[in-house]
Amino acid sequence: MRAVVAKTYGSADVLRVEEVATPIPDDDEVLVRIHATVVGPPDSATREGRPFLIRFFSGLRRPTAVPGDVFAGEVVAVGRSVVQFAPGDDVFGTAAPGSGAHAEYLCLPADGAIAVMPSELTYREAAAVCDGGLTAMAFLEDHAHLQADESILVNGASGSVGTAAVQIASALGATVTGVCSTANVDLVRSLGAETVIDYTTTDFAATGTTYDVIFDAVGKRPYSTCKDSLAPGGRYLTTVLSVQILLQMLSTRLVGDRRASFAATGLGSAETKREHLHTLRDLVESGVFRPVIDRVYALDDIADAHRYVDTGHKVGSVLVTVE
Repeated sequence: MRAVVAKTYGSADVLRVEEVATPIPDDDEVLVRIHATVVGPPDSATREGRPFLIRFFSGLRRPTAVPGDVFAGEVVAVGRSVVQFAPGDDVFGTAAPGSGAHAEYLCLPADGAIAVMPSELTYREAAAVCDGGLTAMAFLEDHAHLQADESILVNGASGSVGTAAVQIASALGATVTGVCSTANVDLVRSLGAETVIDYTTTDFAATGTTYDVIFDAVGKRPYSTCKDSLAPGGRYLTTVLSVQILLQMLSTRLVGDRRASFAATGLGSAETKREHLHTLRDLVESGVFRPVIDRVYALDDIADAHRYVDTGHKVGSVLVTVE
């Protein structure tokens, strides 16, 4: 099969599409023919091997696995003990560590982070739902424990995680404020944000407004600049791991009633991710969640997809089709 490989860590130039062995499903696995996958900031970080801790999972000296996690495709074979899925099922989900979705085929456990995708979506749309949706679900439900009567500010509200977070928070009944650039104000408002702040003209931290939850979906506003904008008992969450946030997680648990948090969503249990996939499917089918797609690339153009993501200006998801 054709798959993306990299022989060293580095820029997008290290990526190649090569022929590799097609995986064979074990008794408890399914084989999925990938039709769509995504490229996002985590893929860029993995490609570069940063932070260094990630290399304990992806290879100390060089990458050892096909990259990519989010996928949408068709089940083409199942192991003898699999009863949850059958060939022909259209599915979406996220790959287990060590097996990547930037390829024509993917094997994963039938009880892994995989579910039947919403019937009304294309493969591209289903992959986009997974892209930011799984991360946003993990932060808002599992860590922020966002409630219907609470307020939330989403910084980076036009990215893949941000667009998902705005919609999920709105569906939960929270009062949503989104922060984005001028060009994306109308989009973020259409997704359910009651208030949209244009960061090119206004610093949300200088407005005097406080929020129960501040979710920095792009990792650009540290806790130190947000803590005064948190209401009593407020929670700050960021998608970017750093020594600073780890220290702040500890210190905020020792002093005060405001909390800083980071979640390694990629290390979450398959069961939890599967539950989130079912919730996302329900939200799509009820008409309160829609995927936001920026650009679509072919697998052979994977390096170009990475270069675009590296600009930091994508809106929603960047898709890669595997045809």
